[in-house]
Amino acid sequence: MANFYTDTPELKHHLEHPLMKRIVELKERNYADKDKYDYAPFDFEDAMDSYDKVLEIVGEICGDIIAPNAEGVDHDGPICANGRVTYAPGTAENLETCRKAGLMGMAMPRRYGGLNFPITPYIMAADIVSRSDAGFENLWGLQDCAETIYEFADEDQKQRFITRVCQGETMSMDLTEPDAGSDLQAVMLKATYSEADKCWYLNGVKRFITNGDADIHLVLARSEEGTKDGRGLSMFIYDKRNGGVDVRRIENKMGIKGSPTCELTYKNAKAELCGDRKLGLIKYVMALMNGARLGIAAQSVGISQAAYNEALAYAKDRKQFGKAIIEFPAVSEMLAIMKAKLDASRTLLYETARFVDIYKALDDIAKERKLTPEERAEQKRFAKLADSYTPLGKGMGSEYANQNTYDCIQIHGGSGFMKDYACERIYRDARITSIYEGTTQLQVVAAIRYVTTGAYLNSIKEYEAQEVAPEMEGLKDRLMSLASKYSASVAHVTESKDQELLDFFARRLVEMASHLIMGHLLIQDASKSPKLFGDSAQVYVRYAEAEIEKHFNFIRKFDKDDMAYYRQ
Repeated sequence: MANFYTDTPELKHHLEHPLMKRIVELKERNYADKDKYDYAPFDFEDAMDSYDKVLEIVGEICGDIIAPNAEGVDHDGPICANGRVTYAPGTAENLETCRKAGLMGMAMPRRYGGLNFPITPYIMAADIVSRSDAGFENLWGLQDCAETIYEFADEDQKQRFITRVCQGETMSMDLTEPDAGSDLQAVMLKATYSEADKCWYLNGVKRFITNGDADIHLVLARSEEGTKDGRGLSMFIYDKRNGGVDVRRIENKMGIKGSPTCELTYKNAKAELCGDRKLGLIKYVMALMNGARLGIAAQSVGISQAAYNEALAYAKDRKQFGKAIIEFPAVSEMLAIMKAKLDASRTLLYETARFVDIYKALDDIAKERKLTPEERAEQKRFAKLADSYTPLGKGMGSEYANQNTYDCIQIHGGSGFMKDYACERIYRDARITSIYEGTTQLQVVAAIRYVTTGAYLNSIKEYEAQEVAPEMEGLKDRLMSLASKYSASVAHVTESKDQELLDFFARRLVEMASHLIMGHLLIQDASKSPKLFGDSAQVYVRYAEAEIEKHFNFIRKFDKDDMAYYRQ
């Protein structure tokens, strides 16, 4: 029996990070639930044991059911008939297995039927599910949407909808439209309030909606007549039981074929306002998207793990010229870089998840009582860290997933181009990760302000101040030398006070910061677990050196007049 949790010891390393003590302390509120729920932990060790046991269950289900179903799901796909979606048989089996195992609504409070998991172990489950089938992660992972209901809906809505998610009903977030992709301010789906019926009705079209025939939908719609920007948008909850929304078609996609991406038509669909009017985009979608981007970062890491595993196994088995191809330096180097990118994106993912955990837990406590000055400072600090690290995790993680699946195909050679091997499907599944929930270019737009304000440099300096194992000191010194080149590059660009130049160099500056942060995180991991991460730390710091030097030289030698060559 395969287990995708226990066969990847890197996961448990990240689960046992020292910051988990504070996360569990905040999440469990002095373990008050132990007197109401028999599955609630009574202390920190019990909580950690619970996360470990549930992740073992996730790993077993992924190894024995979801992964074996993945090829069939990719082949069969969902079908649309009479305005409704029917999942592929393998998808239906996956969902039913997760329902029976109690893996829906994992991060929701126990009073609604959830497991009250922190974000970090939940994201770990998403990482594992994504390795087994990235398309299925899109369905299972949309339980994230319940977080928006928990944060912004009223108590009656929480009781009615979150409990259903925890029981296994599915969700979707209906944001994009044919003329409103990344530019959500252009959303025109109309929401009209009926005084006679005392409810809202939705009319219009949504496109590219993942799991569009879900049981419960979060819908962004224009509630304020005459408006054309984000201030006229509100968030609504649509219940499929009420009818009024049909699936016009399922998109014929390149990858993640088990996940139905739908075009929806709303015809007087009854809906409920979630939170306050006019805050749909400004507040609620921003929170929803941050959670979704963390989820795509986890999906990307899971895909990278699958690609590395496939490549490694094939390289050990495939023989050419009388020996296994893993013995050829050209192949072994590719594998080492794949593993380093995998480990680097994973350590960034869990660092980000821990930041999210702390600030969200304190946000939640603030609804129950007034935070102390120390807690307010802690909340503010970790909220800023989470906001700054999320675009790095999503942007770099998705790019590395694409690079690793590309290299996986390359190691397979001609066989990798055939559907006989899983790498062909994994390659197709990876491509969307750097596009949806905000392209890599939009992640750079979100991240660049943390370059110019010095936030990333401050984080890098904090990492430099942390102790590492003696054998990692040399790598740390190399990163510190690279940080001076990053700092000089930032100063060179910002001192010009030229917005066009800043926009042009933004990707390079963000990548430089990312390499430094991931490099430091990896040498910390290697200091604690040298057998797991020592090689990756060595490889990644060398890779970061080459990348940062490249960007440093490009920026230093670039002249404003050179911009003419890049205009089309």
